[in-house]
Amino acid sequence: QVQLVESGGGLVQAGGSLRLSCAASGSIFRVNAMGWYRQAPGKQRERVAVITSGGSPNYADSVKGRFTISRDNAKNTVYLQMNSLKPEDTAVYYCNAEVSSTWYTPRSDYWGQGTQVTVSS
Repeated sequence: QVQLVESGGGLVQAGGSLRLSCAASGSIFRVNAMGWYRQAPGKQRERVAVITSGGSPNYADSVKGRFTISRDNAKNTVYLQMNSLKPEDTAVYYCNAEVSSTWYTPRSDYWGQGTQVTVSS
């Protein structure tokens, strides 16, 4: 009923930049927090950045100063601007959104299918 569509992944050289986007659609009453998570092969999923509905961001220490999360509430879209990319940033990046489908239903987490980010040295 709620879908998250991600785009913007790809192959980039170390020091380069990528911009990820994720749009939520479907039965949406309100999109609350949104965020980006990543998972490298054989590793646990890691929170990269989250942003509240009011626009307050929080970043993992490993990406502070390099990544910027933002959102467009009118479009139910979250972005992740990734600068100064490092090989350690290589992972599948997943979009997450906390969504209320109606005023009376609890908030639920939804996930995108993931987009591959590969940073070569």
